[in-house]
Amino acid sequence: MIMKNKTFLFVKLFRESYLFAFQAIIVNKLRTLLTLLGITIGIFSIISVFTVFDSLERQIKTSIASLGDNVLFVQKWPWEFGSDYPWWKYMKRPVVKYKELAEIEKRSQLASASSFLSKSRKTVKNNNSNINNTIILGVSKNYDKTMTVKVGQGRYFTEGESNAGNAVAIIGTDIATSLYNNMDPLGKDITIFGRKLKVIGIFEREGDNNFGNNADQQVMVPINFFRTVVDIHSEIDDPCIIVRAKPGVPNEQLKDELTGIMRSVRSVRPGEEDSFAINEMSLINNVFESFFKTIAVIGWIIGMFSLIVGGFGIANIMFVSVKERTPIIGIQKALGAKNYFIMFQFLFEAVFLSIIGGIVGLLIVFIGTLLATLLLGFTFTLTLNNIFLGVGVSFIIGVIAGILPAFSASRLSPVEAIRFSS
Repeated sequence: MIMKNKTFLFVKLFRESYLFAFQAIIVNKLRTLLTLLGITIGIFSIISVFTVFDSLERQIKTSIASLGDNVLFVQKWPWEFGSDYPWWKYMKRPVVKYKELAEIEKRSQLASASSFLSKSRKTVKNNNSNINNTIILGVSKNYDKTMTVKVGQGRYFTEGESNAGNAVAIIGTDIATSLYNNMDPLGKDITIFGRKLKVIGIFEREGDNNFGNNADQQVMVPINFFRTVVDIHSEIDDPCIIVRAKPGVPNEQLKDELTGIMRSVRSVRPGEEDSFAINEMSLINNVFESFFKTIAVIGWIIGMFSLIVGGFGIANIMFVSVKERTPIIGIQKALGAKNYFIMFQFLFEAVFLSIIGGIVGLLIVFIGTLLATLLLGFTFTLTLNNIFLGVGVSFIIGVIAGILPAFSASRLSPVEAIRFSS
């Protein structure tokens, strides 16, 4: 029975607090609007930053995951520089050579496949149509075993075509659309380096990614053809050897083996520094995670200024509300209302106002994600975590802003409060 009475009292308290808060919004529309604007802008600033970078981070991690986490890249330059390592030491290193791939393939016991990659930018043509500055990838025969290659139409290079350096090419969907319009490019010629190549495949559409290029805008050719028309060891293009570990082999173990092989191939004496770098996808993850943490801090700093202003606005509204409702407080206390009842009323009102401001901010973010996705072609998503974060921050700001006015209301003397109305 006692529990039932307490539950009834709580429901009644909740309802009355809600009605008071709602009435305050209706009666003082302009004042409430200006006050909630600070909360709305603050939540919008914080959640919009988190939403944008959560979407970017998710897309980047998806792109990285598609490459595989058991792949190592042997290159001249590391992807992550140590703060105490002079850059000019890297300059002295030689680039990776195609002949070094053969040594890795012969000596490695832990690699499931290895390939060589070099690239260049050239104009591709078909009759009177051309595309400038197209990325041309020269790859060795096992490239499709070390990296994810999705051929939607046609096929990948055969081992014979790769070894012989046949004039064949796999093109991206954007290249196919631009050069061949509605025609089927398979079996037709494409001109690169002043040479005609037969199109044997078209990559699956990939869409925009976060690394500045994608398969839709690339052309892939066998490395043994590529090396007859360009310098595959060009410093500008930073050629690399890609090595995929066997199932169950840790990256560190493969990295140690590759380090030993490369030091032996390059005759690096004991005690001397490596003349090469072995990179892995985790380095990119680390760089992006550090970047996103920095941006998150900036988002919090920007948003907190607006939240502080909004918090002061809500506190001001609540002090005014306490003053306006002092006679009502006196009557409630004279009828037996406890201090916590009065305090909860005003605290609930402050939280209610703050959460309304936060929800409006979240609604603006949601509308923004829909418009940005439609206009930019990149998927932005307001996640549940960010929604809960926005509501949670609004709740905390409401509690902080309302605690002092609510406490002052609960401490009013019923006699003085009732006398205030006369």
